[in-house]
Amino acid sequence: MGFRDNRQSKRMLEKMGLNLEEMPDVDEVVIKTKEKDLIIKAPQVSKLKSKGIDMYQIMGSDTEEIIKEESKISEEDVLLVSQQANVSEEVARNSLEESDGDLAQAILKLK
Repeated sequence: MGFRDNRQSKRMLEKMGLNLEEMPDVDEVVIKTKEKDLIIKAPQVSKLKSKGIDMYQIMGSDTEEIIKEESKISEEDVLLVSQQANVSEEVARNSLEESDGDLAQAILKLK
């Protein structure tokens, strides 16, 4: 028995100073962690407000996990390419990724 389908539970929450509202038309919810992203498609999302704090209840069965790969590119390499090619660190990182971490190729590509 969920809060959403039970008027009595909703009234009881309101008496305790809690406000429960459904969030319509949510396409997906993405939860990002260091190791992976969890994507919940077509979820049912409710927002519970209490004393300045928002809590979210997410329900869904269509999920997808995307495992993140560890970057082979070190911050030192990014800084070196950035300084040698006189570009921002973001541009240097992109160049290193495109050249599979090859420092010389990344620098030549940017000059």
